[in-house]
Amino acid sequence: MINTTLETKRLVLRPLQADDEAAITRYAGDRRIAAGKLSIPHPLPQDWTRRYIRYHLQAIAAREDFCLALTRRPEPGLIGVINLYPQSESMGQVGFWTGVPWWGKGYMTEALRAVLSFAFEDLALQRVHASHFGTNPASGRVMQKAGMRQEGRLRQHVLKDGVPQDLVWHGMLREDFESNHA
Repeated sequence: MINTTLETKRLVLRPLQADDEAAITRYAGDRRIAAGKLSIPHPLPQDWTRRYIRYHLQAIAAREDFCLALTRRPEPGLIGVINLYPQSESMGQVGFWTGVPWWGKGYMTEALRAVLSFAFEDLALQRVHASHFGTNPASGRVMQKAGMRQEGRLRQHVLKDGVPQDLVWHGMLREDFESNHA
């Protein structure tokens, strides 16, 4: 059985819970968060957060998606979310966001390192990748600090609120992970 609660020095990453709804609505509903995420609309539709939690609870139960709430020790309240989507037996994609009050404090880098360890050690993935908008270089810095390498840029690859956005791709291979953790 795979343990889906991860712990770091400052964080506990745990599956989402129904009582995370208010925090997710508050933080994901912030225009600054939504602007950097393709999957988060702004403004949030009325039932969006409830559907988001329900979907991710079903997906984690089926081992199709590991969507984890970031909480600071010893406080149980959600400060952000990180997802690991296994896309095949050998590959997965990571996505994340942190509430604005916790930007720049290193929480997401710490969480991403834990999720990468989970991906390579517990799920035995060969590759994990992630992307961010070209207009959001802070997410790229998080990825690089966690040991991921920038692999390319897809120019005007997606539309966010009708505006073309570049996607900057980062990846990590099992061998990269193992050489960093030897």
